[in-house]
Amino acid sequence: MQGIVFLGDRTLELQDFPDPTPGPDEAVVEIKASGMCGTDLHYFRGPKNARPIIAGHEPCGIVAAVGTGVAAAQAAVGDRVMVHHYEGCRVCNHCRAGWTQMCAEGSIVYGNRGGHGAHAHYMKIPAHTLVKLPEALSYKTGAAISCGTGTAFGALKRLDLAGDETVAIFGQGPVGLSATQLAKAMGARVIALDIKPERRALASQFGADAVIDPTAVDAVAAIRDLTAGAGAHKTLECASSAEARRQAVQCVRPWGSACMVGIHGRVDVDVNDLIFRQINVVGSWTFSKNGQADCADFVTERGIDVEALFSHEFRLNQAEEAYRLFDSQEVGKGVFML
Repeated sequence: MQGIVFLGDRTLELQDFPDPTPGPDEAVVEIKASGMCGTDLHYFRGPKNARPIIAGHEPCGIVAAVGTGVAAAQAAVGDRVMVHHYEGCRVCNHCRAGWTQMCAEGSIVYGNRGGHGAHAHYMKIPAHTLVKLPEALSYKTGAAISCGTGTAFGALKRLDLAGDETVAIFGQGPVGLSATQLAKAMGARVIALDIKPERRALASQFGADAVIDPTAVDAVAAIRDLTAGAGAHKTLECASSAEARRQAVQCVRPWGSACMVGIHGRVDVDVNDLIFRQINVVGSWTFSKNGQADCADFVTERGIDVEALFSHEFRLNQAEEAYRLFDSQEVGKGVFML
């Protein structure tokens, strides 16, 4: 089979790999949809990659084969599945709680650190990483839940967002737009911020009650104006921007919470702003295996149109075009359909 490999310095290629065969406690998934995530760009743009690893960490497909020791309830040929794209020691407290990415012994992140990902026709993974895909959901939706949409869901849960609250969501890329969709379904009032007019327009389509261009106005003042001077109850930063992180803290009301999702960089705030207003600042890293299943159930039960996130579909042989477009950040979410 062929798989997409990031070579670094904005280069990639399709490389040949043997079709995988499952070992004990493993499964092979025939990939039907493999989403493109903003995290991919760190590896696509990054330094030269000395060890070829198949990219892609938003896998969704059908179980094609299982190894010995895999119980039918865990995985059976023909099951529609997502993948919780991490592996750890399986015995530490984090692993046992489903937070494998936080393994005390160190984790494998399939698709970018230590294990082949889903930008290929097949993916071999430990069977315990599989999460059943509800029949009502498409493979594309399952791919989004496997990272971007699931990450948004996990962050909103980390914030303990309530239906009578206002949340300001900084950045309306795929994760931020997912958060806008999900927060509206939870009953909250959503203020969406992004520097790009196209993304602000999408946020409005996805249910945002108000949209703000932080380059045109004072974002903190605008949020306070929209909340009778009080500020948002909760904020969510999905922009990987130091300025957005600062604003996310400053615009939250006393006793409120600001959650950071965008990776890399710094957050610089006046500590007195936290202390004297009793602000909680938390980080949120994707989701647990159980959280991924909970997100899929929530999307199913509320009839959320996650597919609306996707603006482009690609085949593997279009990988260079796909990542060139994605790197421009002028398009929405992309997905490889296999």
